[in-house]
Order: sequence, then structure tokens, then C-alpha cells
Amino acid sequence: MKIRKRYWILLMAAGLTIFAFTPPADRYFEIAKNMEIFASLFRATNDLYVDEVSPNKLMHDGIDAMLNSLDPYTNYFSEDQVEDFRIINTGEYGGIGALTRTFNKRTVISMVYENYPAYKNGLRVGDEVIRINDIELAKLTVEEAGQLMKGQANTPVRLTVRRIGTDNLIDLEFRREKIKISSVPYAGMLGNDIGMIRLAEFTTDASKEVKSALVTLKEKGARYVILDLRGNPGGLLNEAVGICNLFLPKGKKVVDMKGKIEEFNQTFETKLAPLDPDIPVAVLISRSSASASEIVAGTLQDYDRAVIIGEKSFGKGLVQESKPLPYNAMIKYTKAKYYTASGRCIQVLDYSHRRADGSAGPVPDSLKKAFKTKNGRTVFDGGGIDPDIQVEARDVASIATALFVNGFIFDFASQYAYRHKTITEPKLFSLTDAEYAEFVHWMKDKRLNYASELDTQLQELEEMAKKEKYLNDLKPTLEMLRQRVRDNRKQDLMLFKDQIKKLLEEEIAARYYLERGMVEVGFRYDDEIKKATEILQNTALYRQTLAIKQ
Repeated sequence: MKIRKRYWILLMAAGLTIFAFTPPADRYFEIAKNMEIFASLFRATNDLYVDEVSPNKLMHDGIDAMLNSLDPYTNYFSEDQVEDFRIINTGEYGGIGALTRTFNKRTVISMVYENYPAYKNGLRVGDEVIRINDIELAKLTVEEAGQLMKGQANTPVRLTVRRIGTDNLIDLEFRREKIKISSVPYAGMLGNDIGMIRLAEFTTDASKEVKSALVTLKEKGARYVILDLRGNPGGLLNEAVGICNLFLPKGKKVVDMKGKIEEFNQTFETKLAPLDPDIPVAVLISRSSASASEIVAGTLQDYDRAVIIGEKSFGKGLVQESKPLPYNAMIKYTKAKYYTASGRCIQVLDYSHRRADGSAGPVPDSLKKAFKTKNGRTVFDGGGIDPDIQVEARDVASIATALFVNGFIFDFASQYAYRHKTITEPKLFSLTDAEYAEFVHWMKDKRLNYASELDTQLQELEEMAKKEKYLNDLKPTLEMLRQRVRDNRKQDLMLFKDQIKKLLEEEIAARYYLERGMVEVGFRYDDEIKKATEILQNTALYRQTLAIKQ
């Protein structure tokens, strides 16, 4: 299959090379010629290849290879994939309002949303789904199980679940509804005067949801606001403009969109009076904050309207648009680059000038340009949004990741919730040392395999020693180091107690307070929120950071 895929890439790359250097008058002939070659090759491969091939899969692989040679964001969606794309963009689907996770072929309910059938009809976080409509999930793939849960609104679905503390399986009946996943999973007060809004994605109506949350927080006494965009992958451009408009006056440029087709070029400005042009704002970003997240963070930074806190953002300055294709298929293609109000494009990878191995490299520092914010601060293009206040995220320990991925955190939380009917408010909830010791004891008979960073480095060292013919001499030393690592690993549950304890507390809080619980229990561990609170409540420091004249 790898050889076949290589031929697809070479064919498509050849076609793209021809088009790149062909005068416009000859392009239609070149397109027609290459399409005829392509059709002949496709037909011959299907007819003559030694093994049976799937025409749909072969074509899909060929299209994917062609589009991947452009950038990762130009994608083809077949008819059965279009619905998933629509859900991503709108946040809407037909279902019961529950999320699932899978551990070793066990499908468990990881979240239920209030006011939807799952919660109202008794489904709870921690339940293990055994059957959907009498079909056993253990016999299905994750994708097949997900499709069974979804369906047209107003259609019935029956779940059979296993619940801790209940001997018999429980049958639950639901009627699917149109589910709208909120773009704002959390909005609440931090203390008496700071409101926080977490924006997960820029789906349809995201700006309306942020506006509604901000109005509510102000009514509760918020004099400062934290907008949390960490991990937000982006979404709809007009929603990013709408969110900027909450804090910027009418008629302010938010973003320019520029591409090779002139009619695609467009300037987006704020169209309405702002909700609050003066309230101090802190925006939290991370290395995975991308696209529309960067438009909001970059624009508010350009106007010195918010202090940006966290890590350098992802660096996606490309704009996509979808176009329908025959047979209900669709293409999402990159149509332009975007430029924030100061004129900077923060796209980090240059896909138009690839390395010899085909990979895309970052824009060199020597080519990055300096721009000025409204108050004269220097900002740069070509590499994401640099925060005004940098706070490095803590690296997650390998053992913490393994405990989460393998479901041990989830299962202990479910058992904890069975033994404890209530817990305190999530902002105050914390596992005691004795309760954490219970978890350590509970893990003693559990099999947990994971590789630490040190394990990986030792493996790389052994491979290098073998390549350089030093392995025989170094083998005793390497084995001694491995044994020391294995001995020290026994202490990992205590060495990384804070990280593991945080995951346990979040999962436990979800059993009682759902999404709000998961968010609020993590506040005490959150360095970015602590820094944002410090900056916002110190007026002199806030104004100094934004170069606001006294």
C-alpha cells in the first residue's frame, strides 16, 4: 500500500508542478490532459492489479495524498464524512447529550449534559454501556458504537448499562433530540470581581454565547474578565470577529483575508457598539490555541485591549472554506491567509516552500517582520502569537498520562463516587492524604505499563551504541541504568502526586457537578489563572504591560 500511495503522490505532485509553471491560457488543456491520464491509470489499476482493490478507498487515498501535498487543512470529505464535518462546525447533532470514552473495549459515559435526554432520563457519568438497542458494544468498533448513539432527532434509542453498586444491568430509554454542544463549557466567578469564560471552539453562535456569559458575569459583579482560549483549535472566522467586537469599538479592523484570487480578499471590521470597551481583559492561550483563537488573541493584543498570558500559540494563519462536490461529497480548501489588525500574518509553517524530504519548515527568524501595536509595543509575524506574559505549561508525567489513558483515574473516581454520596463545592474539594493513599493501595494489584522520557532516551542510546559498535562494552551499564529506572518508578505515584491528584479530583468532581466541577476543581493548580488574576487586580501592572499612558 505504501508503494501505491507513493505513486499517487508522484502523480499528483507532477500535475501540480505542471500547473505551477503553465501560462493561464494553457491551463485548461493541461488539466484535461492530466485528468485523462489519471482516469486511465485509475481504471487500469482497478482492472489489472494482482489483488482486489476498493475503488472508493483507492480514490480516497489518491485524493488525500494530492491534498496533503498542499497543506494539512485542505481535505476531502466523502458523503459519509460530511455529517461529522457539519457537527464540528455547528456543534449540533442528533443524539442524547452524552460523551463516551473507551478503555480496553469498555465504553463508558465520560460526561452528560444537563437539560438533554441522557441526564434527564438517568444516565450518569461512570456508567458502562453494554448494549445499544440490544447490540453488544464489545463487538463493535469505536466508530460504529458512536454512530449507534447518534441518529435523527425524535427517534428512540435504548441503552443497557452497568453501574457500580448495582448488581443487575440497567435498561434506559431515550428519545434523541437535536443536541447543540455549547462553545462555552464554563463561565463563572473567580472570587468577587473576576469573571472567567472558557471558550472551547468557534462554532455557530459562539460570539452570542460569550456575550451572554459576559453579561451574566457583569451582573454578578465582574469588574475584570479572563477569556480562556487554551486548547481552542479555532473554527468560524465571523465568530472570532464577533467576540473581538464585544471589547472593541465599532468600525475597528479585526482581520484582513488575502489570497491569490482577488475576490476572496476581504477586510473584517467590528460592526456593532461594544458590550464593554473598558473592562480589563486577560486572554489565556496555549501552544494548541490556533486559527480563530489567534485572531482574537492577536487582534486584542494589536489594540492593547487585553493582556495575553500563557504560551506561544500554534501559528495557523490560513483560512479554509468548504465547497460541495458531486455525490454529496465536499472539499475544504485553503483560500487565503489572514492578517491581524497590525498587518501581521502569524502562519508558522511555509507549505509553499518545502524541504527536500517534503516537510514544511517554520518561517526563519531572519524573515520575520516587526509590527507595532496601538500603544507602540513591538510584535512579530511568522510564528504564532507571543504572549505578553509567558507562563510555561507543566509537562505531564508519563505515569499520569498512562493512568488517565488506561482508565484507572476514571474507575477510581467512579468507585469514590459510589462510596461518597456528596462532596463539597468543587472550588473547595481536595482529596486528603489518606484518600490518596487509598488510591496508591488500590493500584498495587493493577498492571500499568508506560515508558518514561528516560526509558525512551535509554532505548535511543542503546540503538546508537549498537550502530557505533559499542553495545557490548556499554550493555552492563545500560542494564544497570534500566534497573535503577525500574526501581525509581515504584515511587512515581508519590513523586508525581500533585499531577495525579489533580486528575483524580477533576474526574471525581465530574460525577457530582459535571463540566463545572471538572473546571473549578482545577483552579488551584492553574498557574495561568493565578497570573491573570494577579495582573488584572494590579491596575498599575496591567497598564504598564499594555503600555497605557498614565
